[in-house]
Order: sequence, then structure tokens, then C-alpha cells
Amino acid sequence: MFRSRAKDEKAQSAVSAQVTDSNQPRDPQAPKGRPTPKRSVAQSQRRSVANTPMTRKDAAKRQREERRTAMARQREALAKGDERYLPARDKGPVRKFARDFVDSRFNIAEYFLPMAVIILVLSMIRVASLQNVALLLWLVVIVLIVLDSIVTGFRLKKRLAERFPDERRRGAVAYALMRSLQMRRLRLPKPQVKRGERP
Repeated sequence: MFRSRAKDEKAQSAVSAQVTDSNQPRDPQAPKGRPTPKRSVAQSQRRSVANTPMTRKDAAKRQREERRTAMARQREALAKGDERYLPARDKGPVRKFARDFVDSRFNIAEYFLPMAVIILVLSMIRVASLQNVALLLWLVVIVLIVLDSIVTGFRLKKRLAERFPDERRRGAVAYALMRSLQMRRLRLPKPQVKRGERP
């Protein structure tokens, strides 16, 4: 009410200037309160934006393809024993020696599955004498596997201490014993040594 006309006109012109500024489209190349990036930096940023997938669907598809190729490479490595692409649990000279040690021996535990099937069939037959034989076979097989595993574990532990005194050997014996439970032709990575061959 008591303001001068000049002040009112100045305020109105400032408001109208803001409105016209907000209506005009902003130049996307203009700097936003920071120095303009160098050409090399701007080009590398543009390239990285161009290389990134446009949609989430494309990204998921690319990830699936990469995972598929990695798994195929890993399967091939498990079949051939290629150290470069083996899973982390199978990598390293200690694990390779443990595998070779088991593969070079005759292990009772590797015949556990076939023997278990035979014993199961015998136990299902309704003849008392056959069921008793099946029970006795179970006990014999379990005792033999336990004894064989203990002997294998002690020998392997000793050989690993001799061969790899400075390497990390934790879990190698358990890894070898788990491998000894598998049938030789089903083991992965595939056996690289023959039976009786010294690793």
C-alpha cells in the first residue's frame, strides 16, 4: 500500500523474467555449475553409456548368456582337468595332488553305491536267512569303508605335509575322502592318473 511504483515494477519484471526462463528449454550441453569435461572424458562417458544395455531385460539376457558360457567352460574344464576354469574348490596344486592320490588307489568306498543296491535288494526278499546276510553285509561294508578312509586320510595327510610344507592344506583330506566315495568314471574333474600310478 505504501510501496513506491518503481519497486512494484521491478518485482514484476523479475517474476516475469523467471517465468520466461523456466519456459525456455535448457541447453543440455551447457555446464551445470561445474567446469566442462574434457573431450576424452566426455567421449569415454558416451561410450560407456552406449555399451550399457538399454533395458533391464537386455541386461538379464546378457547375464544369462555370460553365465551359460562360464558354465560350459567350467564343464569342459572339469572333463579335461584344465586348471584355469575349474571351480574354486578344485583349484590349486594341493587339491590336484589330493585328486591324483585318490585316483591312483583302489578305494573300497567307490563301490559303496553298487553294494548298497545289492544289499537293499537282498533285504527286500522275504527270506530270513537272506535278510540276515544283507544286515551282515551292511556292517562289513561300513566297517571296511571307515577303515579304508582312515588309512587313506593318514597317508594323504603325511604326503601333503612332505610335498607342500608351505602351502595351505586345510580341507584337502576331506575333499579327497569325498572324492573316494564317488565311482571312478563319475568323478569330476576326470581322473588324470591310472590306478597304481604314483602321483
